Amino acid sequence: MFRLSFSLYDLEFFLLIVVRITCFVATAPLFNNRSVTNRFKVMFGIFVAYVIYHFVQPESMVQYSSPWDYAIIVMKEAVVGLLIGFGANICTSIVNFAGRIMDMEMGLSMATIYDPSTRENTTLSGSMLNYLTLMLLLLTGLHRYLIQAIVETYQLIPVNGAVLEPAHLMDSMVRFMGDFFSIGFRICLPVFASIMLLNAVLGILAKVSPQLNMFAVGHQLKILVGFGVTFLTINILPYASEMIYTEIKTMVVSFVEAMM
Repeated sequence: MFRLSFSLYDLEFFLLIVVRITCFVATAPLFNNRSVTNRFKVMFGIFVAYVIYHFVQPESMVQYSSPWDYAIIVMKEAVVGLLIGFGANICTSIVNFAGRIMDMEMGLSMATIYDPSTRENTTLSGSMLNYLTLMLLLLTGLHRYLIQAIVETYQLIPVNGAVLEPAHLMDSMVRFMGDFFSIGFRICLPVFASIMLLNAVLGILAKVSPQLNMFAVGHQLKILVGFGVTFLTINILPYASEMIYTEIKTMVVSFVEAMM
């Protein structure tokens, strides 16, 4: 007869691991996509937590004197998982920023579509770049890195061992904002520069030939030039995804260091 026996402390320790893993899965890129069902997220989090439970042993007993103390420990583990997943997830918003800049320059900023994965209105270029970048990140093994990262956090941040440092988190966010604009403008730079040159040419033509309707001509030319440059420079997208992959690693490490 098969018997499964465990102590109350084993159950409590396992539930703390489940909380950190499931909160991480709920916010990490690729896993938090709304096309992934909540049932799969929960079962995947429990499965990963079950595997980690057999390899991670508590250095000391998790001490608490009341259910409120245990609830505080649960909240600490949830914050750890949410912050690590959030640090990786905010990096994927860089391509949406680049797409919005591209569409604004091409005159398509109001042509938004509904993205079912995020349940938000996004621009055409932003949605295209987002899905292509996520596909490249998936092909380069981002999901494996994220799982490895959350597993290794138990060596750096044991259960009930997180110590938040707001100053370090603030420094990480400030540095990320600089990288956010830097990487975003690198992605949209070909379209941005070509549209800027086109605007200069249209401005000269407007002075030379005032009778021409540059507004009607220029709007069509911006769309044509914008999509043409995007098609010709689509081969730089792997380099952009590599920069975002590096930024995800940097932010995950930075957020982990802020909780050690």
